[in-house]
Amino acid sequence: MKTVLQIIEEAGGWTNVECISIENEPWMRLVIEVLPERGPDGRVVVSVAHYGVQNSDAMRDPEMLFELIEEEGRPAEFWPFYFRNDYAGVEQWSRRRDEAGTLHCLPKLTHYLDQFAKLWDGNLREQGFLEAFRRRACAHAELLRKQSEERRA
Repeated sequence: MKTVLQIIEEAGGWTNVECISIENEPWMRLVIEVLPERGPDGRVVVSVAHYGVQNSDAMRDPEMLFELIEEEGRPAEFWPFYFRNDYAGVEQWSRRRDEAGTLHCLPKLTHYLDQFAKLWDGNLREQGFLEAFRRRACAHAELLRKQSEERRA
């Protein structure tokens, strides 16, 4: 999910970002959230989801949860462990801990989720979500500049 990592980096880094919502018509809204809870391996969790609406309810299509892997001398990367699609009624965990703290892993599902995430990342880039984020960030900076000028006047 290089596109998502780039968006997070441009928004100030994962330690400064809580939630990024990107509108990019005609595509569904993209929401990137750094969650307060830790993943199955104790690492920072990032949620990436497209949201639609059905009967006034927010619907994930899909949502994936990733652990953020940061190692000295290597670029950050995501390791997927959860997939959900509300329209299809699908929810899958490839890694999680039970109540006793035992880690349960499904390596084939982890591999599938990783492959899906790479495909999805390519789609996000092709659909222009990085550029849409940059336009949104520029518009926000311009608004803050104008508000600052108005306060000084």
